[in-house]
Amino acid sequence: MHISTYIILMCFGSVQLDQLKEILEKAELEIYIEETIPTVNPRYKLHYHITPPVGWMNGPNGFVFYKGEYHLFYQFYPYDTQWGPMHWGHVSSPNLVDWHTLPTALRPGNEQCFSGSAIDNDGIMVLLYTAHQATDDAPFYNESQYMAFSIDGIDFHKYKGNPVVILPPTGTQDFRDPKIWKNGNFWYVVLGSKTADHRGSVLLYRSKNLLSWEFKSILAESSGALGYMWECPDFFELNGKYVLLISPQGMVGRGDRFKNTYQTGYLIGSFSYDTCQFKPEINFQELDYGHDFYTTQTTENNGRRYLVAWFGMWESLHPEDVDGWVGAMTLIRELDLVGSRILMKPVEAITKLRLETIIEGEFHHNATIEFEKAGEIIVNIDLSENIELEFVGNNGGDKTSLRWSVEDGKVIVDRAGDVRQGTWEPLDTVTWRIFLDASSFEVFCGEGELVFSSRMYPNGDWRVINRGPQSLHVVAYTLKRFQPE
Repeated sequence: MHISTYIILMCFGSVQLDQLKEILEKAELEIYIEETIPTVNPRYKLHYHITPPVGWMNGPNGFVFYKGEYHLFYQFYPYDTQWGPMHWGHVSSPNLVDWHTLPTALRPGNEQCFSGSAIDNDGIMVLLYTAHQATDDAPFYNESQYMAFSIDGIDFHKYKGNPVVILPPTGTQDFRDPKIWKNGNFWYVVLGSKTADHRGSVLLYRSKNLLSWEFKSILAESSGALGYMWECPDFFELNGKYVLLISPQGMVGRGDRFKNTYQTGYLIGSFSYDTCQFKPEINFQELDYGHDFYTTQTTENNGRRYLVAWFGMWESLHPEDVDGWVGAMTLIRELDLVGSRILMKPVEAITKLRLETIIEGEFHHNATIEFEKAGEIIVNIDLSENIELEFVGNNGGDKTSLRWSVEDGKVIVDRAGDVRQGTWEPLDTVTWRIFLDASSFEVFCGEGELVFSSRMYPNGDWRVINRGPQSLHVVAYTLKRFQPE
């Protein structure tokens, strides 16, 4: 028996056996994480993005402002660098930039703890998540919705009356990723699902007490072109319109669009709480055009809507898997809606990470900028000429180019021949704002009209080369190097 386990046993001698077992398992997990952290190879570990302390990370879960801090949870498997029985990892931040690792919030029991969301219910943090359980009959799993709660936002207890939402009206076994919010006297939740004939859909439920839920409507569903399953829905009002975020599986690529394994994007329209009907007014639009962006969580505070996504993609390679960890979150973005377009920009607090100014001035043809693993570059550009910037490690490794094509009117990210591109029509500022971390690349065009998020793996520090014909005015900063503590 580990000495720390023995101490806990001595301290909690009067606690009931089931509670004691839970305390011991929580403690043993945190001891394992602490003892494993020193074995992690930091060569690709991101410095100002959220990453797991050890093991596997995928989609973000509850994102909530609670008792003066932002809390973010994520899908987590601490014991391997491959997907496994899902836990909920947990970080918090006072400003959406400086993140601190907290104890693991949820551990699997008879169920895996799939994705969900978090809310502040009069000082009690409530988690609503999908319980994924194996069954003996096809399709050999069942999904229902469980609840957990905490009075301090750190130590969580599963509701003994789980599940609180058992089956969808369609009868499908795919029924997951609840996103919860309150309007008036009612709680609402949207869930990702699919129809009996394999078309993605989002289901809407309502409750007065968080425990008894009433099905209200199929909020939206695919006609067939938008895939066979919709994951991780989110639904909120933004600038007078209602936004439905979804992550469809099974979409077919079309030209430059939908080139990743799965997509994440949005529908915009009108909604009535009286009828619980959503009427989309635009076709599905992708949120991010990069290689590695899937499933999102949003939260609102002080009238601002913030978004984060898994900085990854299913069926993609993860070179850090031999280093003891896998996965990251994107920078937190603030959302805005202009017309029928969602704009995404980094939160204002990101500027607090700036340290040294590396260059402020002209960046000439074939000139080079070199800096350490964490950096930001702001590029003022002239769209009348082609542009090409090359990003590579000073000791080699992955090479990526960022280009502007005058002929096509497109921004192009070329990661070793794997191209993502999108049409860019600037609303105001004609700039690129580029964030580089130890194994990541994010570029925000203009006011956030077009965004690319891609993982890349340079060897050594960053080297940026101006391969294009025009001289560019740039400001480049090194950024504070820290990992979530």
